[in-house]
Amino acid sequence: MTDGEVFGLLRGGLVVSCQAYEGEPLHGPQFMSAVARSAVLGGAAGVRINGPADVEAVRAAVSVPMIGLWKDGDGDVYITPTLLHALAVARAGADIVAVDATSRPRPDGQGLAETIAGVHQAGALVMADVSTAEEGLAAAELGADCVSTTLSGYASASPPPDGPDLELVAVLAGSLDVPVFAEGRIGTPGQAARAIELGAHAVVIGGAITRPADITRRFAQGLEKARP
Repeated sequence: MTDGEVFGLLRGGLVVSCQAYEGEPLHGPQFMSAVARSAVLGGAAGVRINGPADVEAVRAAVSVPMIGLWKDGDGDVYITPTLLHALAVARAGADIVAVDATSRPRPDGQGLAETIAGVHQAGALVMADVSTAEEGLAAAELGADCVSTTLSGYASASPPPDGPDLELVAVLAGSLDVPVFAEGRIGTPGQAARAIELGAHAVVIGGAITRPADITRRFAQGLEKARP
């Protein structure tokens, strides 16, 4: 799949982030590949998958474009924190490798430019997960193929707001020539549609779709409040 084909298939579409953490019932490649297949059956244009094992399993299960990443470590930078992580995700079959592209130092001491170059040499595209407009602009100048608002609200000590950062989506979409993906706290179809209206190339949604325990908890709490 060429770069143009990947972004063409994702244009205006929904990317479903299929992730489960260790200890959760859906954790593991077998379950994530099933979740990804379900998302595609529901109309997802692409998927976002965590970890080489899940990336490899999902690659065998679906043919839509895949954004791969590897959450690892307990430091500030944990989304594909090193070049070695990024290369492992690319080799597992991801079309696009998502990396932390904030201004925070990376654990391996590599600059973002070196990580981007390494992923390109491995034959994959790079998605820059950013928290600010300045970071998005810098990542694009360094060669990132697309930019996502994934880390807006999560790169500081302050708690993240309740809703998505649609203002950042609009600013990046109006400033960059590379595709901008809206991601982070998008919980309704209306919010997703608004992101596209503001210029997002595609919308990434995770917890509102693929985390059944959290979804169930919201309903259960709602009923609890309604009890006499």
